[in-house]
Amino acid sequence: LLDLDGKIVEGNLNPSSDTPTHIELYRNFKEVGGICHTHSANATMWAQACREIPCFGTTHADHFYGAVPVTKPMKPNEIKNDYELNTGKVIVKRFAAGKIDPMQMPAVLVACHGPFTWGKNPGKAVENAVVLEQVAAMASGTIAINKNQKSISSVLLDKHYLRKHGKNAYYGQKS
Repeated sequence: LLDLDGKIVEGNLNPSSDTPTHIELYRNFKEVGGICHTHSANATMWAQACREIPCFGTTHADHFYGAVPVTKPMKPNEIKNDYELNTGKVIVKRFAAGKIDPMQMPAVLVACHGPFTWGKNPGKAVENAVVLEQVAAMASGTIAINKNQKSISSVLLDKHYLRKHGKNAYYGQKS
């Protein structure tokens, strides 16, 4: 367990080498309480292709509010100096540039690298990683079946996302 300065608060193991990335996200995405970074096959393929994952259907829209964004590829200087911190910075810049709410889009693809997800707590961050991997696989399959497939309409996206996550959400069980 670390503080936001990267100092060990609890435990005696070495922190993740990705700690600077995580700290940058925690500092900038205030509602985030857990972060997950994987190299799951399907989401990583999209990241390596430097392509966002389009929202082709309602399964995607139930969880992510729009296309899953991809960052710009990192510059040589960003890689050579403070790589992990700069990974966090390119994520934050992508969300700022696109005016993306990180709680409506709790996932990103780091170009040529892999996915990061987050949530209000660590469990939600892991859940988002699992869903992202499934959405990535379904998008790949959709393109294989119809290379010209378009994203769903904004009306259908709003209906599916907001009925679960909007201020008047009604889908699912109440806690």
